[in-house]
Amino acid sequence: MSKTQDLNPLSLDNQVCFSLYSAANAMVRAYRPLLNELDLTYPQYLAMMVLWQHQGISVKTLGDKLHLDSGTLTPLLKRLESKGWISRGRSETDERVRVLHVTDSGTALKELAAKIPQQMRCKLGADAESFTELKTLCDQAYQVLSAEK
Repeated sequence: MSKTQDLNPLSLDNQVCFSLYSAANAMVRAYRPLLNELDLTYPQYLAMMVLWQHQGISVKTLGDKLHLDSGTLTPLLKRLESKGWISRGRSETDERVRVLHVTDSGTALKELAAKIPQQMRCKLGADAESFTELKTLCDQAYQVLSAEK
């Protein structure tokens, strides 16, 4: 490969966005068999992780944490509720606000899901420092790009 090809700004090999896109797709595919055992999709898993940590949060707060709009979040939450893992109710202080609670079976699911992060670390085979660095770089990219709205 010549030096001119290496510097080609339109070469797919030079695109950070393509590397991120490919890695994100591969990551979701790697999660799929682990999550299938729990009857969870990847977006449902992310939502449950937030809910396990923040019992009783509003739908809006969950959407903010997941970077999802209510049009995407509502069907996801309905599916989690139909599986019996969460309940959706109204805030005691403002009836317009929907709040989310993890049910007992949703709490039991948490114990099953607890092994997934370690299984993924094993699949990736990188050290903790590399994961921390990668996460930091991804978070920085998100912050910069979302601030440009």
